[in-house]
Amino acid sequence: MESDREILKELVVYKMPYGKYKDWPISRLPEHYLVWLRNQGFPKGKLGVLLATMYEIKLNGLEHLLSPLENKRFNK
Repeated sequence: MESDREILKELVVYKMPYGKYKDWPISRLPEHYLVWLRNQGFPKGKLGVLLATMYEIKLNGLEHLLSPLENKRFNK
């Protein structure tokens, strides 16, 4: 299993492959969309793990954990 830090990095770089928010980084998906996906059932595999992780991060108000990684990626 990937380390927690690697999963956090993936949330910033991995893009949603389909749907209304196609090509958005998982970390930037709106909370209402993550709630909707949870209610539908997260997909299997890596994408599902990332979406479920991002859902939990937003649900618990932990977005600040991603700030250093997003700043590094988006403010180059």
